[in-house]
Amino acid sequence: MAQEIERKFLVLDDSFKKFATSHTHIEQGYICSGSGRTVRVRIRGDKGYLTIKGPSRDGGLSRYEFETEVAMADAKELMLLCEPGSVVKERWLVPMPDGHTFEVDEFFNENEGLVMAEVELETPDATFLRPTFLGKEVTGDRRYYNAHLRRYPYRMWAPDNNSTSSDQQ
Repeated sequence: MAQEIERKFLVLDDSFKKFATSHTHIEQGYICSGSGRTVRVRIRGDKGYLTIKGPSRDGGLSRYEFETEVAMADAKELMLLCEPGSVVKERWLVPMPDGHTFEVDEFFNENEGLVMAEVELETPDATFLRPTFLGKEVTGDRRYYNAHLRRYPYRMWAPDNNSTSSDQQ
C-alpha cells in the first residue's frame, strides 16, 4: 500500500512565488468523505485524477493514498457525483536545494485568504530545509484538510480562528 507522509504549514507571505517553478489550477470534489476516509475527484490543469485516502493513525503525518489518472471526460462526470461544495486552489511548486519540493496551495472562493504549504517525506522523521515563507505547522489539524475545507470553508471559521496565515506563526 502507498503511504503518503507529509507535513503541512501555514504560509506567511507570497515570497514563495518567486521561487516557484510552476503553478497549476486545481478544482476538487469529494464523492465521499468521513471518518478520515475520502474518495476525491481532482481536475488539475488538463488532467483528471481519482484518489482514495485512508485515515491517519499517527496524528496526521501519514495515511494510505491511492491515486490514478482518469480521462478528463470521466473526471468531469465524476465531479457531478460529488458531495456539495468543492475546493478551488492554485498549486505552486517550490523546489528546495535538498531535493524536496514544497507544494503551496493558494485557496479561492470560500477558502480565500488561506495559503498552505506541504512537503512530502520519505520517512516520518526525515529532515528538510525550512523555507522562510513557512509559518505555523498544522500537520494533523483536521481543519486544514481539504475535505474539511469543503464542508467548513475558511471564511466560515469563527473570527478568533480565522486569522490570516501570517497571523498564525
